[in-house]
This record gives sequence, C-alpha cells and structure tokens, in this order.
Amino acid sequence: MPKLGVNIDHIATIREARKVREPDPIAAASLCELAGADGITAHLREDRRHMQERDIRLLRQTVTTHLNLEMAPTVEMLQFAIDVLPDMVTLVPEKREELTTEGGLDVAGKIEDITRMVNSLHKHDVAVSLFVDAELHQIKAAVRTGARFIELHTGQYASAYDFGEGNEWEEELVKLDNMAQVAQKSGLMVNAGHGLNYRNVGPIAEIKGLWELNIGHSIIGRAVLVGLDRAVRDMVALLRD
Repeated sequence: MPKLGVNIDHIATIREARKVREPDPIAAASLCELAGADGITAHLREDRRHMQERDIRLLRQTVTTHLNLEMAPTVEMLQFAIDVLPDMVTLVPEKREELTTEGGLDVAGKIEDITRMVNSLHKHDVAVSLFVDAELHQIKAAVRTGARFIELHTGQYASAYDFGEGNEWEEELVKLDNMAQVAQKSGLMVNAGHGLNYRNVGPIAEIKGLWELNIGHSIIGRAVLVGLDRAVRDMVALLRD
C-alpha cells in the first residue's frame, strides 16, 4: 500500500483564525505519527497564512518519521529549506489569492530555474519532489531536472469523483495511472495528492507503485468530529484495504 503523509496545514489555519497558540500543529504532528502516519507534510506559504517559520523549525526537531516541506520555488524559500533541512521538499506553484493549490507546477516552462533549485537541495541531501499535473511533457521535464520524486496532482480526479457526472472520474484515474507508470519507468518515485478524502482515495491507492499519498483537509475535517487519532487511523485502514 502507499504510505500516508498527513498534511497538518489546517491545524495552523484554525490557530491563525484567532492568532492564538492553539491548536498546536506540532502536537498534532506527534498525534498523527502515533496514529500510524508515515510522514508529516506542511506547506509554508509566502503569505504565511497558516504554517509559520517557527512551526517548520519545531517540526524538524520533533517529527520522527519523515518531514515533507511544501514550498514555492523561490530564492527565499530555497534559503529557508537549506537552513532547516527537511527530509523532502515538494516544489509547488503558488498564487496568493488562491484558496488552495490549483494545479501542478509548470516544470517544462521553468526547467532551468527548477533544475538549479533541485541541484542546490540535493547538495544538502534533501530529496526533492515536483508537484505536477498528469501530463507527459511535465513528467519528461521533471526527469530532466534530476528530481527523484514527483507528486501527481489528483485534484481533477477528486473533483470528478465527488461532483462530476458519468465516468469522468474513471477517465482521470486512467490518466493518473498511465502517467504514474510512465514516471516510474523513467526512474522517478511517484507520490500523489490533492483533494483526496475517505470516499475517493481507494481507486488512487490501487495505482501500482505509488510511494506516498499526501492528504490533509479531509483528515483534519474528520478530526474535528471524531478526533485526530481516529481520523488518521481510519485513513490508514482505507489504504490497507
């Protein structure tokens, strides 16, 4: 089964709504690990709308599994990542006005800049993943950068599964499956994420060779009702099944 990386951004979203100290994303990360998460993911946005630099530094000191830092491919964020040295950096596109990440990184259009960033992080023994749409030219570009991982953007699949009509979600699933196999044959490790929840994660988890699924909003949303431990354990059980 693919591993489970739990994105804890929205613990910080709740905290920042009141600009107080709780809930604490550091404590949440520990609870996720105890409940069976294989890794912790956190996105430090340029506008610092949820996670803060202090959070990432504390996570680096306390996460015992695998810390994946999502960030925009900017000079500022590169310097921060080199200072903190997470286990992995996932480069994602970022627009300040968006509610959540709206699509994959245009690796093909920015290949020189991204390649330099990948090389810089590799020199510091930080693994790099590129968050991309399931498009052949983006996967080929990802290979050229020297990155060892990609994360396939599952947002269109998730939206089609939850709100689409007919077999639209199956078409998106086939696309993701095909591109996952292409990427693996090209030497890339493949993660996936965005919009995955307890209803739609099953078909994605069955894609052969996926290394990790990064899931956040649905787990934190369920945790509000049943507790974080139960929410993580329920997702782990779905991936096992």
